[in-house]
Amino acid sequence: MASKIMLVDDDQNILTSVSMAVESEGFDVVTYNDGAAALEGLAKDLPDLAVFDIKMPRMDGMELLRRVREKHDFPVIFLTSKDDEIDEMLGLKMGADDYIKKPFSQRLLIERIKTILRRVDAVQKSKTDGEDEDGVLIRGRLKLDPVRHVCEWGGQDVKLTVTEFLILEALSHRPGHVKSRDQLMDIAYNDDVYVDDRTIDSHIKRLRKKFRNVDPDFDGIETLYGVGYRYTES
Repeated sequence: MASKIMLVDDDQNILTSVSMAVESEGFDVVTYNDGAAALEGLAKDLPDLAVFDIKMPRMDGMELLRRVREKHDFPVIFLTSKDDEIDEMLGLKMGADDYIKKPFSQRLLIERIKTILRRVDAVQKSKTDGEDEDGVLIRGRLKLDPVRHVCEWGGQDVKLTVTEFLILEALSHRPGHVKSRDQLMDIAYNDDVYVDDRTIDSHIKRLRKKFRNVDPDFDGIETLYGVGYRYTES
């Protein structure tokens, strides 16, 4: 079954040209002109991945992402036309998986979509059928189930995006061992996707915030300045 991609942008030319390019790669595409319309569409059917423009009427991409992350964890790519990086970093902190600056190459966007969907597929197929309980990672109060994409802390659910899940899984696999930003970027992103150090930092901050929402004393992810991050089992 073809993956479903949601495109949300108030520029009809972008919607038309990008949807045609994405459909030519074998994806099913649904388009919306603003965030409010997209939110209504989500009540009927969920995509496998969404691409949100930031600047839109009625409801912008930031507010749409905030609403989405209240209930759903499907991957989101942001499109932004701003020259500075404020929107990009804020979007990552809110739970976006990636961002692309306008004007952009349609080929680049398609490659980003494929890369993220491959990561989703890897998580879902990390185990064979019939081995549901094997492969669950337990580190102190942390429980990670790659098959179901479930994260728990002290028995409470913690909703993570695919990128956040992969980063946390890498850190918690060997507690006490340091992962550099470069190592985490290699784990979370393929070589054809460029991200900088601040992207990983934003994901780490987002992870900490989510865990502290269920446990204000959470300190399981330690920063080693100039070196990287490590998971401390507790």
